[in-house]
Amino acid sequence: MSATTGPVVALGAITVINKSVFNDEPMDWRIPIGTGLLAIGANLVERAAPQLAEVLAWTALLTSLMTRIDPGVPAPVESAVAWWKSSKAKSGPSSEEGGRSV
Repeated sequence: MSATTGPVVALGAITVINKSVFNDEPMDWRIPIGTGLLAIGANLVERAAPQLAEVLAWTALLTSLMTRIDPGVPAPVESAVAWWKSSKAKSGPSSEEGGRSV
């Protein structure tokens, strides 16, 4: 496995999870197909310029975490924070004892 495969696959998985799980949008099959093509392309670029390809893959991953791809869907970080806050609100103080979760 090349050094760019992990970040590229994570980028695609995070995008799918953000749209489908966090925001209840229908599955967009263009994302996994595009992720596969990007992984192949990054692998080819990695053969010519390994450091450049790895930096680009990690930059794309970090950028996709904080950027809204679709204007109607929050960025993955925004979605995760909203999900975390809603799960904390549901658990409430009755499920905690002495600051610890039981």
